[in-house]
Formats: sequence, C-alpha cells, structure tokens
Amino acid sequence: MVTTGEKPGKGTYQCKSCGQRVVLDDTTDTMPPCPKCEKTEFHKIN
Repeated sequence: MVTTGEKPGKGTYQCKSCGQRVVLDDTTDTMPPCPKCEKTEFHKIN
C-alpha cells in the first residue's frame, strides 16, 4: 500500500476508496491525496 506523502516511484496507482488513478512520472514525485475523493491510500496497478 502507498499513502499520500510517500515517493513510491514511477507508475500508475489506484485509490483504494474510489478507484481514481494517479500517474507518477518521476521517481521523485510525491503521492498526492486522491484528486477525486481526497483519500490517502493507493495500490500500484502497473
């Protein structure tokens, strides 16, 4: 599980609450809160 504020690396992450996808393009990007529901837990999908 990835949470807001972490730097999990490049990839596509999906909000555990609403399913919104967030794409991080760089290894230094910080995971934001979900842009749709503001929740903070994600899992990597690719």
